[in-house]
Amino acid sequence: MNSHTVRDSVTIQDSNGRERVLRVEALFDMNGSSYALLSGEGESLVLKVEEEGEDQYLVSISDREKDSIIDAYHIAASAVANEENERA
Repeated sequence: MNSHTVRDSVTIQDSNGRERVLRVEALFDMNGSSYALLSGEGESLVLKVEEEGEDQYLVSISDREKDSIIDAYHIAASAVANEENERA
């Protein structure tokens, strides 16, 4: 079995107009909104997923909102890891 996980990637355009390809690490919902955790080029980003019709867009969020989302994500990921350890 191959131990490598293939992740989806997205191409975003930063505020300087430069295109960047990032890996989608996680997609999750919190407080009625959807978010994407992206990584690449030595950094991680959390962006809000907004929908318009059938199209989806990634938009920046405030540092405060990002910190809350990352904290909640870590708590959820720890809970899942604990559940898996208890089953083993």
